[in-house]
Amino acid sequence: MKINNSQKSMLKSYLRAVIASAFVLGLALVADIRPELAVLLGALLAPVAKYIDPSETDFGIIAEKSMVEIKKVASRSSSTKKTK
Repeated sequence: MKINNSQKSMLKSYLRAVIASAFVLGLALVADIRPELAVLLGALLAPVAKYIDPSETDFGIIAEKSMVEIKKVASRSSSTKKTK
C-alpha cells in the first residue's frame, strides 16, 4: 500500500496526538501530579513537537527560515525592478 503526502501528514499529526496523550497519561499516573497540570503540559507538547519537526513546513523552525529566504528574494526582485 502506497501512502501519499497528504496521508503521511495526517498520520504524523495523529501520532503526535497519541504521543501527547500518552505523555499526559504518564504524567498523571506515574509522576503523580495534578491532572490539570498534566493536561496543560500535554496541550503544549504537541505544538512544540510540530514546531521542532524539520519536515513540517506549515509552521516551525523550517517555516521561519523559509519566510526569511522568501523575504530576501522578494526584496531583491523588487529592488531590481526599481532600478530598471
